[in-house]
Amino acid sequence: MVEIGDWAVLLTAATAAGWVDAVVGGGGLIVLPTLFVVAPGIAPQTALGTNKLAAVAGTSASVLTFARKVPMRWRVLLPAAVIAAAAAAVGAAAVSLIDRELFIPIVMVVLVGVAVFVTLRPAIGVTLATHPPTRRKMILTVALAAGLIGFYDGLLGPGTGTFLIITFATLLGTEFVRAAAMAKVINCGSNLGALLFFGATGHILWALGAGMAVANVLGAVVGARMALRKGAEFVRIVLLVVVIGMVIRLGWQQFG
Repeated sequence: MVEIGDWAVLLTAATAAGWVDAVVGGGGLIVLPTLFVVAPGIAPQTALGTNKLAAVAGTSASVLTFARKVPMRWRVLLPAAVIAAAAAAVGAAAVSLIDRELFIPIVMVVLVGVAVFVTLRPAIGVTLATHPPTRRKMILTVALAAGLIGFYDGLLGPGTGTFLIITFATLLGTEFVRAAAMAKVINCGSNLGALLFFGATGHILWALGAGMAVANVLGAVVGARMALRKGAEFVRIVLLVVVIGMVIRLGWQQFG
């Protein structure tokens, strides 16, 4: 289905997606359109499944990279990752039942709201909250985000990491680098849940996905290290650029 000459394009896209995903999320909007261009006959479920194989590897590498430098609340995050995995599997199962076109305008509106909010509230995500959240609030917030955004990741996907970062920065007062680290754990779970469903239903190109996974890991490690080195303001700028890019890309897909 995919010619040898197209591999370089897909591997480059997977590397770029890994970098973007590690910093702010949204890498799926790089890989999925590329897959549809180089393999026009590919089924949407197969494109999503193949992308998830690469994404699982990339998010796992991001988690390991962040975990070396950022304190992680594993007792909160690991159960939430399991919730995200289950929710994403349900979302993936619903792909063929729901008109995904209805979701794109909604996602665009939410992304525009994110961009406006981050622009007007420059302190969000740049500094830690003066009063850290209680353990109860953290558990509830992370669990709800894992369930709702995990379902969305299995169903549609674009901006999953971005939505998680904004949720943690806004509701928990977490600065962007730590929010990105937390988001990667949840996103790893949602990617795995969707991957298991797509794999069980035969919607993965394993050889292509494995090659893209290696490229995605490379981009993810570089992106995570840059986020750690350059700090929250860098993540904030990249987040705004990626959100604007996602709005343009989704708008072109919907109305172009």
